[in-house]
Amino acid sequence: MENERSVDRLARYLVTIGKISLICLACWLLRSMLIYIVLAAVMALIAKPVMKVLKRRLRLGKVRLPDWLCALLTIAVMVCLLFGFITMIIPIVIGIVQQISTNIQASAFSIPNVSTAIDDINQWIIGTFPQAGPDFSIQASVTSFIGKAMNFSSLSQVLGSIASTIGSLGLGIFCVFFISFFFIKEEGLFTKIVCALVPDRLEKKAASATGNIEHLLSRYFFGIICEILIVTLLDFFGVWLVAGLNFSTALGIGFMCGLFNVIPYIGPWLGGALGAVLGVSLKYSAAAAVGGTFNFWLTLASLAACFIVTQWIDNFFLQPMIYSKSIKSSPLEIFIVIILAGQIGGVIGMVAAIPAYTVIRVIAAEFFYDIKAIRRLIPAQDESIETQNDKE
Repeated sequence: MENERSVDRLARYLVTIGKISLICLACWLLRSMLIYIVLAAVMALIAKPVMKVLKRRLRLGKVRLPDWLCALLTIAVMVCLLFGFITMIIPIVIGIVQQISTNIQASAFSIPNVSTAIDDINQWIIGTFPQAGPDFSIQASVTSFIGKAMNFSSLSQVLGSIASTIGSLGLGIFCVFFISFFFIKEEGLFTKIVCALVPDRLEKKAASATGNIEHLLSRYFFGIICEILIVTLLDFFGVWLVAGLNFSTALGIGFMCGLFNVIPYIGPWLGGALGAVLGVSLKYSAAAAVGGTFNFWLTLASLAACFIVTQWIDNFFLQPMIYSKSIKSSPLEIFIVIILAGQIGGVIGMVAAIPAYTVIRVIAAEFFYDIKAIRRLIPAQDESIETQNDKE
């Protein structure tokens, strides 16, 4: 009797392992479509507040607009905002690079020792390495290398790769917007899909977990967007008013720092370092172009002060409101999760750590709350999220 039970138990384990293996294989084979669905779900969560406003406020007389039209208008609003940011920021960033290049070219005439230094290096290489030949020249070697690298076959491969990438990117963008349209139009569609995939006995818990996840992640993504905008404005005003850079340059540096701020902990330092390098380079090249003086330490200190003050405001005011309050987790939990995700997946893991942990946390609270460790980690008040969501 005991042997039969052991055999039955082993058979159930093997069947479960087989099902999990098939699911993992299917996810791997359909990974591109799964990525599109996840991105569309994220876009729908970000668009959720916009959709609610449009459904409440937009009317034709006393008639409300249909859901499909509100969804199209929501996507149009998001596309216009994204396109507006891109068209505003990218020219500014390109202008910063061009300005540095122009200033360096203008200041090159005030540095007569450059060509002499290159000639000295050529002579040293000829004397040290006779096999290089008496006519060796760094300039000629660089030119030859660029010519070989830019031959027809390499150029055709690069163009083919670029065309393939653009085609794949275009298809991906279309799929994401197409799927997100239905997620935005039909509220609760993702919940219905999840409930259709789980057994009947787990359907109620699955619906509750999906609703809580949507509510928390929508608040989190909206908070991240607000954080990017606030950090961008703070860095912009600091670089413009304190460091003395021009308007467009300060706006470009501020926006880059705001984007880097999405990466937890290390992102603000990377953005601040990049902003400091760009600011110092612009100040130096502009001063060299007109033959003026340049105070390196004063410029660096003013830029560093701007970024440090912004980082303090972000650490003590913005992040506690966004991370702790939006996803109902303690700062210690968030810190440990981000560090572990960074060790496993690098920068991408750190960016995806909080949304993934939110999903895992809600699922654990719904399905495994009987386990003592989960009860200790997840407070009882998290169970009221769905009730709060219904009230809102």
